[in-house]
Amino acid sequence: MTFRLIYRSHNRIPVPQRKSELGAIFSVARSQNKKADITGALLISGDWFVQALEGDEPAVKALYDHIEKDRRHERLSVVDAQDVDERVFSRWSMARVSEDGEPDIPLLMNVDKGGASPAAPRPTTPEQDAVLDRMRAALREA
Repeated sequence: MTFRLIYRSHNRIPVPQRKSELGAIFSVARSQNKKADITGALLISGDWFVQALEGDEPAVKALYDHIEKDRRHERLSVVDAQDVDERVFSRWSMARVSEDGEPDIPLLMNVDKGGASPAAPRPTTPEQDAVLDRMRAALREA
């Protein structure tokens, strides 16, 4: 069993600072998530984030508590939180999830290349598709 939490939040980062600020967030998050054995996927669309986090329940809840206190987010809401049989993003330290019609890009940690790099193309599983669809639906509900 593993714990999955999906949340939605409104992005408070000013547009001119987004690229550099999001880069810094991803860098720290990937490192910290790996240490905490948390995997997942992130959807960014306009001013909204939807993220799925998977791992041990105490670690995932601690990370969400930290995210709740981050001033770069507002209007956080938990979309789904439940125990599941297994991780669906076990190979993904982070992923950029697209809006409908664009490809998803799993990102894997690659120390030799200086950070995260796109994973080799491979089809998503039906289980991954179900979670990704739920994330996209949460975006439409915002």
